[in-house]
Amino acid sequence: MSISEDEVNDIIQDAYVLIARLDSVAHIRDGKSYFFQTAKSVFIQKIRRSRIVPIGQLTEIDAASLSDEGPDPERRLSSRQELERVRRLISGLPDRCRTIFEMRRIHGLPQKEIAKRLGVSENVVEMQAVRGLKLILKALETVDRGEGAAKRRKTETRFEVENNG
Repeated sequence: MSISEDEVNDIIQDAYVLIARLDSVAHIRDGKSYFFQTAKSVFIQKIRRSRIVPIGQLTEIDAASLSDEGPDPERRLSSRQELERVRRLISGLPDRCRTIFEMRRIHGLPQKEIAKRLGVSENVVEMQAVRGLKLILKALETVDRGEGAAKRRKTETRFEVENNG
């Protein structure tokens, strides 16, 4: 089985994302081995997914006969707002981090190419791409928690008004 360089880069990036999402890395004794085991797990998961036939393919004929069931205007607006939110977060990254993140994740350039263009090591590219992803994920998580708390307060206030007169 042969895989393309882009697929290898995606597996590496996915492994970094999984590691970046860990609450703690204290349990990791050998970073290199842990990374390779994580990458291996990502690769195996990709293989398993490629063998699964999506149910959508089984119902293609039925779907072709249905009318356009695209997202409603409310959902499109929500998606646009989410995209704008992520764009603002990306633009708020430190300069070098933002440049590397955009080159890697938006333009899909390999780490080696980015390092060559910017005159830095591949390690710097890797670390800055991970740093950018961590900062964006943390900001999204913080905002989501804040929105959840605001919704809960609104619901609680409405509940109190309804029950107290």
